[in-house]
Amino acid sequence: MARSSSISPLLSPGAHPARDQLSGDHGSVTIQVLDRAMRILDVLAGQRDPVALKDLAAATGLHASTTHRILADLAVGRYVERVDSGLYRLGMRLLELGSLVKGRLDVRAAAIGPMRELHRQTGQTVNLSLAQGDEIVYIERAWSERSGMQVVRAIGGRAPLHLTSTGKLFLSTWDARSVRSYAMRTGLAGNTRNSITELDQLERDLALVRRHGYSRDNEELELGVRCIAAGVHDDTGALLAGLSLSAPAERMRDDWIPLLLAATTRISETLGYEAQH
Repeated sequence: MARSSSISPLLSPGAHPARDQLSGDHGSVTIQVLDRAMRILDVLAGQRDPVALKDLAAATGLHASTTHRILADLAVGRYVERVDSGLYRLGMRLLELGSLVKGRLDVRAAAIGPMRELHRQTGQTVNLSLAQGDEIVYIERAWSERSGMQVVRAIGGRAPLHLTSTGKLFLSTWDARSVRSYAMRTGLAGNTRNSITELDQLERDLALVRRHGYSRDNEELELGVRCIAAGVHDDTGALLAGLSLSAPAERMRDDWIPLLLAATTRISETLGYEAQH
């Protein structure tokens, strides 16, 4: 049903004209109806179980007949579902709309502001990376030439999971069997004398990542370069990306870790993640 036909009964001038109209202006009536519908949806959103009509009316301050009429139209649009006589809950249409919004949330768009702020705070290169197969892919960066020597990864560049701080974040979410399979597939090939090339060493490092909530690359991908990384999570809590600070080894500072964690928290919250306290 078209939107106009599902809303029109709510605008019927014969139903409680003193209560249902703010003025003779049609736009004012429409705004009031939308406001009442939003109030009903907000009450339903705050309840785990279906809510009775009388309770919805009481919670919103609306007359029972007005509440029933609005619910009927919301049900036509599948914004509300009637599950039993007089009981209502949120409908599937809201889930569909939420999925559309989620699909439009771009991790790069959400991350770029916090990345630039983190670069401003530290003066070092900030990289955003995703996991793809057994590698990470750099998809965004924040850096500037005025900071002197910079460690810059090319956007689109790749690196093995076990040699990078962001890659270790992803490996830390895998179970032991998956990590062993990764080690067999890749042979844990190293790039430098500091590279992790033994499974037991990798497993110890991943245990530290799980314990601390961030990871390190101690000149394992490139001599003279250290990195720290923390995870970006989506609304389900899944690890979506890694944000890393890369710096010349002698410049890396542990007091940047809280700044990094604050940046990833900000990005994750933009993507709908709610941290467990």
